[in-house]
Amino acid sequence: MARHFTLTLNCPERTGIVHAVTSFLVDHGCDIVEHQQFDDDVRSRLFLRTAFTCASADVDDLTREFAAVASEFEMDFDLWDERRPRVLVMVSKAGHCLNDLLFRWREGSLGGEIAAVVSNHEDLRPMAEAAGLDFVHVPNTADTKHIAEQRLLELVEEYQADLVVLARYMQVLSNDLCAKLAGRVINIHHSFLPGFKGAKPYHQAYDRGVKYVGATAHYVTPDLDEGPIIEQEVLRVDHTFDPRALTAAGRDAEALALSRAVRWHCEHRVLLNGNGTVVFR
Repeated sequence: MARHFTLTLNCPERTGIVHAVTSFLVDHGCDIVEHQQFDDDVRSRLFLRTAFTCASADVDDLTREFAAVASEFEMDFDLWDERRPRVLVMVSKAGHCLNDLLFRWREGSLGGEIAAVVSNHEDLRPMAEAAGLDFVHVPNTADTKHIAEQRLLELVEEYQADLVVLARYMQVLSNDLCAKLAGRVINIHHSFLPGFKGAKPYHQAYDRGVKYVGATAHYVTPDLDEGPIIEQEVLRVDHTFDPRALTAAGRDAEALALSRAVRWHCEHRVLLNGNGTVVFR
């Protein structure tokens, strides 16, 4: 039976790149089922994602043999098989994003496999356990932050997590933890930042008469809420939306943006491009 693989790469622009990739795949008896590329003329780099099937090789063999092509064209590349990435979801008290992720996971449209739920509060234990998932309570205070982050790294290892999703996890990760999990943590927040900071942002938005409510899903970096953006969702509102209605609209936007970002990451559709991303939808 043919197995499914995905190749992603980026490299300096030059002629012959696509020919080299497709020739390699043909020579190895592979069949391309999806191909997308983007030429970034500003940075003079090419980004490529190719999904293909192959019955006569495994991911380690293909990776080793493709290395020669990658070296010739100065490619940064990754090659995955059909295994679905394992996801560790972190939450605090708000459950709307977790609930949406659980629904999509159970119906098979999330792109990854949720391995466990971790929280600094007990509030969402019933939701996680009702879905048949382990729920791990890891208190996180100013005095225990270092211990909590060390425990998180242990849980990533224990559950063999490929991705950590901060689904309204209301704690700031340390610079050290961000570095250790670089490119493997996705966060979601309302898009009123940096304008409306602190408590009750939707009340602040109501006072200013905002016309749009949105959310941003991005990779976590040491620069708080400024990591490479994967997805943003925007909903139009008007003067009839009081703080409660704005909050509800914001929750919808957060759930949509986060689930798309998680799915695209798990399907290997997101490539880093400087401080931004290339997303092959």
